[in-house]
Amino acid sequence: MNVEWLKQQWTKLSTFLVEVKAELQKTTWPTQKEVRNTTVVVVVFVMICAAYLYVVDVVLQTGMERLFRTFGR
Repeated sequence: MNVEWLKQQWTKLSTFLVEVKAELQKTTWPTQKEVRNTTVVVVVFVMICAAYLYVVDVVLQTGMERLFRTFGR
């Protein structure tokens, strides 16, 4: 490998890491309260979706069972 190429790659990597550090310092991280509230919203939404899918599944299953009983297999 060419030594000059390695130096260029090292310089690029160093520059990248410096820029990453600078960007992370600009980041505003959520507070613990915001994280907790967002988590609660997500969990409640998932539970509502699960309940909806359960009801749809039961309705479709009941409908299919009635169709099979009525018309046979």
